[in-house]
Amino acid sequence: MKAEILATGDEIRSGALVDSNSAYISELLEQHGIEVVRHTSVGDVMPILVKTLREIGDRADVAVVTGGLGPTTDDLSAEAAAKAIGVELAFDSRAMENVASFFKKVNRPMGESNRKQAFLPTGCKVLYNPVGTAPGFALTIKRCRFFFLPGVPYEMKRMLADQVIPDMRALKGDEHIHSRVRTITTFGLPESLAGEKMAGVEAAFPGIKLGLRANFPLIQVKFYSRDEDAARLDKRLDDAGRWAIERLGSAVVSEAGESMEAVVGHLLTAQSATLALAESCTGGLVANWLTNVAGSSNYFLFSGVTYSNEAKMKVLGVRQATLEKYGAVHEETAREMAEGARQVAGATYGLSTSGIAGPDGGTPDKPVGTVCIGVATPDRAFGRRLTFRFGKRLMNKKIFAVAALDLLRKELLDKK
Repeated sequence: MKAEILATGDEIRSGALVDSNSAYISELLEQHGIEVVRHTSVGDVMPILVKTLREIGDRADVAVVTGGLGPTTDDLSAEAAAKAIGVELAFDSRAMENVASFFKKVNRPMGESNRKQAFLPTGCKVLYNPVGTAPGFALTIKRCRFFFLPGVPYEMKRMLADQVIPDMRALKGDEHIHSRVRTITTFGLPESLAGEKMAGVEAAFPGIKLGLRANFPLIQVKFYSRDEDAARLDKRLDDAGRWAIERLGSAVVSEAGESMEAVVGHLLTAQSATLALAESCTGGLVANWLTNVAGSSNYFLFSGVTYSNEAKMKVLGVRQATLEKYGAVHEETAREMAEGARQVAGATYGLSTSGIAGPDGGTPDKPVGTVCIGVATPDRAFGRRLTFRFGKRLMNKKIFAVAALDLLRKELLDKK
């Protein structure tokens, strides 16, 4: 079964809004053995929308369309779908009930413009939206079954899982093709070098397709494969995974595609350990990432964004003599920051960052891209200096934060 995804809206077409929906839909469909062969994005122009729907109808077995189901005049998906199959829009009482029930649930008055959302192509199947105002719908255009969903991600995800996937699986019937994606997260290798290390994997393991995804500063190595035999498919991916891990070596952060912060969280949990942070140049970024992981309250105790030298001394107990001798960006300063955070919070581990994110402020001895990371453990405390050659401030902040977590990760692995 071949699938296509169509993202609509001028904000998507123009790049003003990142289309995360299509990536999510693709991944979920692939997990259910439905091959996604094309992504398309079009703006809010009726003739182009109608033409695109008909073209997809000629090519695909199923399609998911996101966006254009709202109450405003530039929400054109329902009308475009009706034109594509030559029918009129008709008022649907079930759709109207969906719209009205949402406003009743949130105790807000419904605007007159929201009635527009209940006008759907004649003969379509209404898809109930339990978390928003916009009902979706399904219909067939030429050879393809289309599912029209809202562009709001949490609404789309709920409807996709509850209604679209079951319908697609029923359409798929006896076509038992299993699809898997195996992801390995790495840090410390540029994408080009990761690609070189993976050269030959498709020849060594027929049926494997290699993909590399850069999520700066991490690189994800992805193996895609499909097979009628699930056991054979899993073995192929396991064998390819071991092959890749051997070649990637110490750059491997997670064999299951997890983020750096999730891996650190798992290691802290396994040791019943806790963590405190002292951030300067990263401005709370490490804390933000760690607390995005569910369950982080079990191990994350404290974060101090001690940007000024005065804060480093008053909050963390960094010695004035250290700052006068070495400055804020130095291994010794970072070490004392980590020790101070650990002591203030009573944590098992302390982690600190102090650096020069740029674009200004560098010196010949400490150029832009320099970061000093401190780690304090129950047994010792130390600082490390690293230099990255990125001129952009946000890029430097991200790689500083990941490098700090990676240093802690390696320390935690040594304790296992």
